[in-house]
Amino acid sequence: MQGGGLSGFQNAPVTRALIIASGFLTVALGARGKSRLLGLSYQDLTKNPRVWRIIASGLAFSSTPELLFGLYLLYYFRLFERQIGSNKLSVFILFSGAVSSALEVIALMLLKDSKFNVLASGPYSLIFALFVPFYFDIPITSRFRIFGVNFSDKSFIYLAGLQLLLSSWRRSLVPGLCGLIAASLYRLNVFGIRQLKIPGAIASFFSRYFASSSAGPSGPLRRNIAGNISSNMGRQTQRNYRPATVVPPPEPPAASVETLVSMGFDENAARQALTQARNDINVATNILLEAQSH
Repeated sequence: MQGGGLSGFQNAPVTRALIIASGFLTVALGARGKSRLLGLSYQDLTKNPRVWRIIASGLAFSSTPELLFGLYLLYYFRLFERQIGSNKLSVFILFSGAVSSALEVIALMLLKDSKFNVLASGPYSLIFALFVPFYFDIPITSRFRIFGVNFSDKSFIYLAGLQLLLSSWRRSLVPGLCGLIAASLYRLNVFGIRQLKIPGAIASFFSRYFASSSAGPSGPLRRNIAGNISSNMGRQTQRNYRPATVVPPPEPPAASVETLVSMGFDENAARQALTQARNDINVATNILLEAQSH
């Protein structure tokens, strides 16, 4: 279900760039002993604002446990980029980042005389913004019990998020809640934000420099390969022409159809998706999710 069998960062260049930036800044600042300088307060924004510190506090985590949980969740949420595309995910990131930043400034103003007036550093708002589509758009595929407690395949993602949300108590709770609010506004399509697109030049930059090498050849190389294949197939067809035998697609198994229906999908749509995916239930699930997102 996580990307239909795609491994690594294939079809997720924006997520890859975010993880590289966050991990690099965390390690680099930690090695130089500057992790303690991360995190923003009301005074940092009003009396002595520094651009590098604002950027670093939005991307770099201040401790190793936060880094591990944060990058794990970002890596898991790459499935959204595969479903909606890099362009729409970039709009989501920019909108949720802008709105959550404004909310965080308001929160800092309200907490400026409190001992909790420093926010935790790291992409907390983005990570918890991504929990909104995770809750609404990713169906539960399995349920189980541990020591009498009911769990689902989504439970461990929620537990990892809860651990990260409470890692610094109110310092991490505030940006996390701001991210949830920002993503909720995006889902409500405030100002028609979901119809906006990132300029093609920016999108091509991420695709060129952060696309996974396992995604296969692209550009002129892909066209040359496709051209050679088409040419060879054409010559082979001319030499050995036989009437084509139409092979009917395999009938979707009833168990796979029932599984997709139990996830909330229409039965006919589930059968069509399984037929298109040649009965691969993971690929069929992603086909149905992509259809819902358009």
